[in-house]
Amino acid sequence: MVTDVCVVGAAGYAGAELVRRLIEHPKFNLVAITSDSDAGRPLADLYPSFTGQSDLVFLPHNAPEIKKCAAAFLAVPHKAAMAMVPELLDAGVAVFDLSADYRLKDAEVYEHWYGVEHTSPELLEQVAFGLPEIFRADLNKIASNRLNGKAALVACAGCYPTATSLAAYPAVEAGWVQTPVYVQAISGVTGAGRSANERTHFCHANENAEAYGVATHRHTPEIEQILGIPGGVLFIPHLAPLSRGLLSTVTMRLTSEAAAGFDLQEAYDHYHKFYEKSPFVQLMPLGTQPRTSSVAGTNRAQVGLAYDERTQTLIATGAIDNLCKGAAAQAVQCANIVFGMNETTGLEAMANPV
Repeated sequence: MVTDVCVVGAAGYAGAELVRRLIEHPKFNLVAITSDSDAGRPLADLYPSFTGQSDLVFLPHNAPEIKKCAAAFLAVPHKAAMAMVPELLDAGVAVFDLSADYRLKDAEVYEHWYGVEHTSPELLEQVAFGLPEIFRADLNKIASNRLNGKAALVACAGCYPTATSLAAYPAVEAGWVQTPVYVQAISGVTGAGRSANERTHFCHANENAEAYGVATHRHTPEIEQILGIPGGVLFIPHLAPLSRGLLSTVTMRLTSEAAAGFDLQEAYDHYHKFYEKSPFVQLMPLGTQPRTSSVAGTNRAQVGLAYDERTQTLIATGAIDNLCKGAAAQAVQCANIVFGMNETTGLEAMANPV
């Protein structure tokens, strides 16, 4: 038995990755894709890699076919999802939103960082946060609600928060860490979306690396919310000349109690136990650091640990594919859980070795 689904905003990079994942999925049947600017255009015309794989044609966002699906994946820009989600939920469609519109639990925090009024703050109480390794219980609750005929809304975690939180959460949750937590993260250019701008223009991005959104990036409150340390994260993102990939280095000064007799092997064992039931998190052997190329095209996250005894600082690094574990594949992972499947269904692909 298969479940009919659609992708709203399928022309973008995350949307196209969703299409690829759903075409290959054994239990989800992709029946509709949308793009207002590409309506009437065949998918394979925009992305030739789908030639012979799909005959889908882009529909406008308001196409009636969307409300007939069991689930809708929204790969639309921030602020746009709010205009769609309430109607879809009222129609009984489970929504997996890749934008930031429902990630932050406090509407005032959202309005401060995104500069727009939140038009459906009442939904923030019922949304599940889409980072299964940390918020699995919330996703299980949404799965139960869906079976009982209730609305199912999942706000999938952002790319920077995913890599950062998977690297830092076990240490922060254990109470080892002082604030602020320092985050230096590097992303590939696809993280900025398909629409070109000065920063992502080839002649600017090629052979160039730069920090941007320093101390102002909108993913800051999302990381703080996940880690449970409001006002406790200093986040500095960087753009690198990569198509895919995201590497987050999290520097955490230990408390005096945690630093006394701190043992990196014991910390490693704590991380291993924390993630032992998380099939997509790979804890790297001590002395080995994650690489973006080792997770490209997959839903996997690699996490590495190191300790600087001189400064009593734990360094945790996380590597993901920003379009996969940072967006599309993670949304499919969440949908697998909400629809009662094994979370790895359709997501078993390995990275290319070279």
